[in-house]
Amino acid sequence: MRHRSRQRGSAMLVTLIIVAALLAGGSVLVSMQLSSNRGADVTRTSTTSLYCAEAGLTAARSVVVANYLQWAAALAVSATGDHTEPSWLTSGIPSHDLDGDSVADFTVWIEDNDDEGAGTNDRAADSDLRIFVVSRCLKYPDSPKEVRELIELPTNGVYCYQAQQGGCGGNGNSN
Repeated sequence: MRHRSRQRGSAMLVTLIIVAALLAGGSVLVSMQLSSNRGADVTRTSTTSLYCAEAGLTAARSVVVANYLQWAAALAVSATGDHTEPSWLTSGIPSHDLDGDSVADFTVWIEDNDDEGAGTNDRAADSDLRIFVVSRCLKYPDSPKEVRELIELPTNGVYCYQAQQGGCGGNGNSN
């Protein structure tokens, strides 16, 4: 009997070590799952923010082309680094609210491309009928996305794509 009395606490100690190991393993698994969920949320928000910015670009494209005479004033403001949306663009886009919460989800402005060739580029003036339309998503400030597209004012009311069959000058398919 003496021999058994010395081993009484050892079973309890082994049980405590096993329970502690299981709790530690469980907490590691919970931590990994929470981290995975956060990563998925960041990815989802980033993708949604990109779609939001692209929606702004799509909404603005035709309004920008239709308001060519207003480009000069908007480019002069944009050249100073002020990315305020021009009033003609604000009024031309039916809604900046994509999700119906009565808060603007994107903002759009225009910027001049590098069109002067050699020398200093004048960002306040357009000389080649091509500008960038820039759209920034405002809905997700933790994951800001901005997209820009170079658009060209159509000549003679028709867009001319050099790389398509027929080309700009009717040059067949010789690109």
